[in-house]
Amino acid sequence: MMMNLANETWKPIQQIDMKRVFDVLLHEGVTKYRTKSSKATLPEHTKSMKHDKLSKKGAIFVVRKKEDFTDKGVRGYIVTSKETLLNDAAALSHFTPNIYRKFTYKDEKRRYITGFEEQNLLQINTFGVDIDTKEYTPGEILMTCLDDSIGIPTLMIETPRGYQLQFALTEPIFVSDKNDYRILTIAKRIAENIKISLKNVNADRYCNSFGFFRVPTPANIIHAQFDSVFSFFELMNWSMAQDTDNNRPLYVIQTKQSEPFNVTQSDWFQALVSTVDLKGDKGQIGRNNTLFTLALVCLQDNWSEERTYDFLDEYNSRLTYPLKNKAIKTIVSSAYSGKYHGAAKEYIETLLDTYIPNEQFDVKLRQSTWYKFKKERKDRKNSHFDEWENDLIQYLTANFDESEPFIWRTQKQICEEIGIPQSSLNVLVKNAKQLVKTVIGKGRNSKTGWTTISLFKKHILYHLQLMKANFSEYIQSMINQYFATRLDKKNVPTILLFLDKIIKKCRYDTALLRLDISG
Repeated sequence: MMMNLANETWKPIQQIDMKRVFDVLLHEGVTKYRTKSSKATLPEHTKSMKHDKLSKKGAIFVVRKKEDFTDKGVRGYIVTSKETLLNDAAALSHFTPNIYRKFTYKDEKRRYITGFEEQNLLQINTFGVDIDTKEYTPGEILMTCLDDSIGIPTLMIETPRGYQLQFALTEPIFVSDKNDYRILTIAKRIAENIKISLKNVNADRYCNSFGFFRVPTPANIIHAQFDSVFSFFELMNWSMAQDTDNNRPLYVIQTKQSEPFNVTQSDWFQALVSTVDLKGDKGQIGRNNTLFTLALVCLQDNWSEERTYDFLDEYNSRLTYPLKNKAIKTIVSSAYSGKYHGAAKEYIETLLDTYIPNEQFDVKLRQSTWYKFKKERKDRKNSHFDEWENDLIQYLTANFDESEPFIWRTQKQICEEIGIPQSSLNVLVKNAKQLVKTVIGKGRNSKTGWTTISLFKKHILYHLQLMKANFSEYIQSMINQYFATRLDKKNVPTILLFLDKIIKKCRYDTALLRLDISG
């Protein structure tokens, strides 16, 4: 059946469950119903609201037409529920299928949206790929996905100029600033490798895989396979294999160099700024991206923003197709916004290959040494889970209260707090040596408790101390109440002596406290 894919006739799938489409793409990143003015029945709405509270929600951004991507900014609005998206989808052109943590408008009239930066991502649900040509049939694209990439995409959407693919995840991965956005770094490498693997059908390598894509509708979906979804582990292992096959560095390590040098004085930089024909074609680095990369290099060389602007403004004036002065200001302002540390070596090499193809350059940057660092698969796996376990133990220890044996969090909350994929957490819980997990109740009323062996022992000792203190107080009150007056009766002194020994025993017996609670 798959052998006939390239020759099949492809038409939009008119009868398709759009609710399921958005469930697969968005997971539970936004609420099911609107907070206000929902068309759901009261019982449905109440039930959904209780369920939504179990995990943190974000928002997506939408625009009505492609022309809403303007020089002033992106004109659109914010959507926080699937109900709103389903209701408005037919009147929209683009949306962000991945969920953002913070969202707001740039202007008082609430026309321009802001917040769709990578580091503001709350969760990644899908990897998007843009193929901005109809040189290849949908069948040929699917066969390339099957033969050269990670497999059949979850969705294929036809656009006016080509196609867009969505490779949805079985479970979302949550982005946090832990370990310098480690999860985001891994996800970006996976996205890049997916696009490289589809180079034979002209996938746009420079498309933002976590940005805006066409809104799927029954009028533009030409392929949907909801069971073709991918686990993050699966994609990560595939991506590392791609890196090995392509002899690419697996990690970028920041190091101090013995002798500082000026990148802007290097031969490749001087050769690049001597190039004036930078218009660029679709899928190729153009003027904006080139100038932005040069601005980042200037940033790495500690140039002031004003100096960089003057330099790029002068360079732009020599271009065959110069940008407007306003665009130069925007590029420099973005480069110096504090979101970037410098240019990427691989991006620079691609730029040199594009515009100076007949020369070879050794690209060195000021603050980074790039090298390949690869351990055996077994070692990498063990190290990976040890790191996750340590992260979780540190989180539980920081939030522990001795009076309560467990910290009560949903799995999604744990994933979000420490930045671990849910599939990774499931494997971790099965194999961890120190973690203890319990689930009380069933269904919606259930709750999940997390602790470690060490923390549980501390809880037991805390209550032991509490019980001993309470018992000591009880004995003392008994003495005060019944033996406040010395009665000249036989055996009373013996009783008092016995009670005194009990009190001292409660105060000074530390045998139990000498238990090893380190494990």
